[in-house]
Amino acid sequence: MFENFFSDPNTLFMGAVTGLAFGFLLQKGGVTRFNVIMGQFLFKDFTVLKIMLTAIVTGAIGIYGMRALGLEFSLHIKNTALLGNATGGLIFGSGMAILGYCPGTGIAAIGDGSRHAIFGVLGMLVGTALYAEAYPWIKSYILDVGNFGKVNFEMVTGLSSWWFIVVLLISSGVGFSALERWEQRH
Repeated sequence: MFENFFSDPNTLFMGAVTGLAFGFLLQKGGVTRFNVIMGQFLFKDFTVLKIMLTAIVTGAIGIYGMRALGLEFSLHIKNTALLGNATGGLIFGSGMAILGYCPGTGIAAIGDGSRHAIFGVLGMLVGTALYAEAYPWIKSYILDVGNFGKVNFEMVTGLSSWWFIVVLLISSGVGFSALERWEQRH
């Protein structure tokens, strides 16, 4: 299982650089702070939503832009397992609401000096181990329910991904504007 885990130092180095940059940007964006995450759940501070929306739009334009320029690489589309996605979302959201961090912001919060995030990250590791142990049962009874395979909007509709990116860009702009007005009023 681990025969190729440490075989490519360049990959490990690039992973470390990318992780440090990601953590730095999370810290600079303010989402390594418990109050910012809780503010999102209480509809008082939309920093998290704005950062996530920006990342999604930037990632979509970047990935499909590179492909349009001829840089071909495979996209690792996950199965559309409706019950699994809904269950995972509920568990993830509950854990995030209880802890005040998601996995990325939890690790970055530790780097930012938050000692209480350590227990949350340890809990995430325990949860990961429990998931791995329960995986055969989960696959049979949860992941196979509503599983439509590896599909995306382009495959289902036959439309270019760029149409969805344009809709995403426009709706994000409208969403940002609405969030700014909401925050100013409250």
